[in-house]
Amino acid sequence: MRLIDELKWRGLVFDVTDEEVGNVLENEKVTFYVGVDPTADSIHVGHLISYLVSKRLQDRGHNPILVIGGGTGLIGDPSGRNSERQLLTLETSLSNAAAITEQVVRILPTAKVVNNYDWISKYNIITFLRDIGKHFNINNMINKDSVKSRLENGISFTEFSYQIIQSLDFMHLYKDYNCKMQIGGQDQWGNITAGLELIRKTLGHESKGFGLTWPLLTKADGTKFGKSASGAVWLDKKRTSVYEFYQYWINTPDSDAVSHLKKFTFMSVEETEEIIKQFEAAPHQRLAQNKIAEELTVLVHGKEAYDSAVRISKALFSGDIKSLSIDEISEGFKDVPSITIAEDMNLVDALIASKLASSKREAREFIKNNAVSVNGVKVTDLEFMVSKENAIENEFTVLKRGKKKYALIKH
Repeated sequence: MRLIDELKWRGLVFDVTDEEVGNVLENEKVTFYVGVDPTADSIHVGHLISYLVSKRLQDRGHNPILVIGGGTGLIGDPSGRNSERQLLTLETSLSNAAAITEQVVRILPTAKVVNNYDWISKYNIITFLRDIGKHFNINNMINKDSVKSRLENGISFTEFSYQIIQSLDFMHLYKDYNCKMQIGGQDQWGNITAGLELIRKTLGHESKGFGLTWPLLTKADGTKFGKSASGAVWLDKKRTSVYEFYQYWINTPDSDAVSHLKKFTFMSVEETEEIIKQFEAAPHQRLAQNKIAEELTVLVHGKEAYDSAVRISKALFSGDIKSLSIDEISEGFKDVPSITIAEDMNLVDALIASKLASSKREAREFIKNNAVSVNGVKVTDLEFMVSKENAIENEFTVLKRGKKKYALIKH
């Protein structure tokens, strides 16, 4: 199957700038670029598709360039927004750029990484306006979707000029690296076509470039992709733990599972179709979700981190808490109610202090009814003491009430 046809099958083509894109990708080794502005010190799963599409091209022999927008990040991309971005300082932009680069090169280890601050910062205002600005028609710029959607509420000249600044990237990469293609989400169409137009006008009509975009990702219910109950799902494990990252994909709704399986995994079309067949025959086994979670967790965080996330999940399901390390307990129970105690505490009082029971009477009922576990072991003794001596590695005691209510005690 041709690469362009596989991308279409996976739902990863929204539009191309030229019908020749499919043949070019099949018959040439193309240098292409994908950009990211360092608006935060981490990317989240909503950005992930950019690098997965890049990896698919790379795996077929094409050469990726990752453009970190140290310069464009100082301007602010109006695409997909209804309000002005907060301007970054140069120091923050460059610091964020370094952090993002580290994340992306794990997915695209052979990518050439460049920062557009290096060439944008060399332009003075007169050169920019005379040599670059003269090639842009205001009427055309206003009619770009990224600008048109903002005209009612207003857009600053700073963000209005973003498409010019980004066009410089494509022109610079075309000249210096023979980069012939830019890829991005459908909201980048205006920026991509502006770049192609600048290349044509400055380098000559024979200078041929291409663009490919994919649909913006949403969930089956129309809500924004990339969010969990607690907010964005980040690739930085300090922001979103590996276990939370893994759980985000494991909890993919059945209605999104087939689409995600196609877009986010690297199994062949034949393997993917077989998994889809098995999943649709027995969705309760969640085979699709497990495949998605496995591939993405290994890709972003590594096999060891994936294995740890699986261990935490199994321990929480089975109640085998003692099989977990201290780090795994910290990760798996990060969001459950927790208390810190300096001395031993009666289990009845511990249930109340950790909000697993509202009164001593209720706590005693839970214990007597065999509904309370301490570190995975059922306890029915009303006099049981929660102690550091019996804590996991003398540090944590995990309380469980019923099937799903947990609390963590730190000694």
